[in-house]
Amino acid sequence: MNEVAASWNDWAKDEARRIEDAGQWRSPQSFDPGAPGSLVSFASNDYLGLTHHPAVIAAAHEAIDRWGTGSGAARLIVGSRPVHHELEAELAAWKGSEAAVLFTTGFAANLGVLTTFAGRDTLVCSDELNHASLIDGRRLAGAPLAIYRHLDAAHVDELLRANDRARAIVVTESTFSMDGDVAPVDKLMEVCAHHGALLVLDEAHSVLGPPFDVHDDVVVLRVGTLSKTLGALGGFVAGPRRYTELLVNRARAYIFTTASTPADAAAALAAVRVVRSPEGDALRARLRANVDRVRPGHPSPVIPYVCGPEARAVEAAEALATRGFLVTAIRPPTVPPGTSRLRVAISADHTPEQIDAFAAALAEIFPEDA
Repeated sequence: MNEVAASWNDWAKDEARRIEDAGQWRSPQSFDPGAPGSLVSFASNDYLGLTHHPAVIAAAHEAIDRWGTGSGAARLIVGSRPVHHELEAELAAWKGSEAAVLFTTGFAANLGVLTTFAGRDTLVCSDELNHASLIDGRRLAGAPLAIYRHLDAAHVDELLRANDRARAIVVTESTFSMDGDVAPVDKLMEVCAHHGALLVLDEAHSVLGPPFDVHDDVVVLRVGTLSKTLGALGGFVAGPRRYTELLVNRARAYIFTTASTPADAAAALAAVRVVRSPEGDALRARLRANVDRVRPGHPSPVIPYVCGPEARAVEAAEALATRGFLVTAIRPPTVPPGTSRLRVAISADHTPEQIDAFAAALAEIFPEDA
């Protein structure tokens, strides 16, 4: 082995050892939810249970039969399949926007938005608990950053008053992925309208929140995912048409990657149509009832059980597994040190019996929250 290879091998071993010594080494485990005796998952973001919906599955099968398993290249190279355009139109209608544009993942959508609209002359005001994709998008854009206190629209107003850049963007999750709390969207729109700032909303985990109307005097870009509530894979940005057209022409995360598979696009299209139907209303009502059985009045299906030390979170996850439930311990760097937790994700697919048994197990492990 030459010296260069040996140097890299030593570096890799040292880095792995640092993670292991910190007790943070992780690897994905095999999990087949359909296997007999498997754990009941309370870790999935399939909030409405649409990954197994007959219409969603049938749409994916039909797309594979018609167009095959892949798209072949980026859309600007090989063109779009008709289902890509159909899905974008349906997503825009769902979000009440003029247009929408697809990305291969929600992570890529956030990278695309921030690298397109942020720059060195643009202040990005970001909630202190925003998702990694929003953080990385701002970094790639090279834009100056102002971090505001969690959910604090008044702090955003202060930061924008002090801004001396040409433009500003306010970035937030609408429902936060690790805490399950919700942003004050109406207040943020008011602040953005007053200062002429662009508002970017990451709605990846928004499923139960009440709909809101976008104010006429503010530009809002709504970033979503196809992989959670819609049970497929991909991301999108909905907003004014000129903005989505700029994304097609400027977002490297759109231009330089192969398009979403026809099956994923078709599955998501079928799922959006379910969500917008009376059946979708019924699924959300069932999800709401399931959340209330675990934590009454909580605004989202993401329920955190903060343990503090990492070891305590791991022990709690293992205790739930022995009782037949899958919930993953969330540890740094996903959450700040000292806030390790169980991130419980409720689904409309859970039966009342499963919910009650799970709630009883949680009460045993977290008696202080019972």
